[in-house]
Order: sequence, then C-alpha cells, then structure tokens
Amino acid sequence: MGLLTLERIVKRYRRGHRQYLALDDVSLSVDPGELVSVWGVPGSGRTTLLRVAAGLERPDAGVVRFAGRALGRHVRLGAIEGIGFPQTDMHAAGGQAMLDYVALPLLAAGIAPAVARARAHQQLERVDACSCERLQARDLDAGELVRVALAQALAPAPRLLLVDDPTRNVDRLERGSLLMLLRQIADDGVAVLMTTGEAIGVSGVDRALAIDAGALRTEVVSAPAPVIPLRGSAAI
Repeated sequence: MGLLTLERIVKRYRRGHRQYLALDDVSLSVDPGELVSVWGVPGSGRTTLLRVAAGLERPDAGVVRFAGRALGRHVRLGAIEGIGFPQTDMHAAGGQAMLDYVALPLLAAGIAPAVARARAHQQLERVDACSCERLQARDLDAGELVRVALAQALAPAPRLLLVDDPTRNVDRLERGSLLMLLRQIADDGVAVLMTTGEAIGVSGVDRALAIDAGALRTEVVSAPAPVIPLRGSAAI
C-alpha cells in the first residue's frame, strides 16, 4: 500500500437543480519518493482530486488513506500532519515579509520564533527563494509565489506534497526549473502528487496520468514514432 491511496473515489457537486460528477471512481496510489503528475484541462477534476487527497473535501464514496489511516470529515488546511498543500493565494500574508510567512506553520506548532525563522530560511534556500525573504507577497512574480508557497508547505517536513498546477501563469523559462525542483523534493523521499494542464508538466516524473470528466483515464506514455520506409527510394 502506498503512502497515499485513493480507493474508488466518487465526488459530486450540486449547482441548483443539477448535479456534476467531479471524480468518477478514481483509484490512485503514491509512494514515498515518487513524483506523479495528473494532466487535465480546467474542469476535468484535477483540483478536486488534490483537495480530496488532502482531506479538505469528503468524497461521496470511496476511501482516502494516508500512511494507512483513513481520512475523516472536513479538516482545516494543513491540519493533517504530514501533508503539505502549497497555496499561492497569499492574501492571508498581508504585509508580512515572506520569511515570517513561511515560518507561520512552525509558529502555530509552538516552535520558538528564532528556531521557526531559521527553519523558514532553510526552506527558502532549498527552493532558491532567499531573495524573497524580506519581500511581501505583492512584490513577487508568479514563479516566486510558487517557490515561497512550496517553502511554507515544506517547513513542517511533510511526507506528502500535493501541488496544484505549479507552472500556471509562470514564465516559460521558469517552468522547467520549478519542475526540476519538484523532482529534487521527491528524490529527497517526499511523495509528490501534482496536477498540470501543460505537456511540460509530465516531463521528468515517475508516472504521468490523465484525468478527463472526473475519470482517471490512463497512464500517459510517449510511444516512439513508427519508422515508415519511403516508397520507391533507392537502396543505399
């Protein structure tokens, strides 16, 4: 059994008199040190998949297990020890410097401020975002927001990282380095499940899956192009 397992998950939403199927009998397992990417277009169910995996939303059917334990009803973001879910929406940061923002989950856990800030600095260094320490969220570009969000999620040393479309709105030159960073995090032993809407998001991963209309369809495999001989070509 993997560190994270989703067993036949079904999730529906109701809008007015209509019901929408967000996840359709989804099963998935992610092991420590594994980087798994789920490709899908907006509305395919990819974000719902991560929220259910994090225990933020309860499935209508099926079971989510983390470290062998079934997740219960709705919990606060970050309330499940061992699961990190980076959030690039940093309105809660207000005018805080990013060093203090990254230290927040450590301070909430009762860690002394000096120790929390030292660990926050280490994580910002790990994600190559030390230059953001004294900046506010409004000063950051899209790539820096992702890096700082990763640093905060990594600060409590999670065993599982759930990352929603990390390359969205990020400069093209920055996307490859962000994906390489996630690869390094997985190589450090963290299980990483990410979603993506771009082809680049399935490069360098251990497994690439596709989701469509809430169903996890198949593993994405890049098959080699067939070799077709030219008709009437002279032998060389």
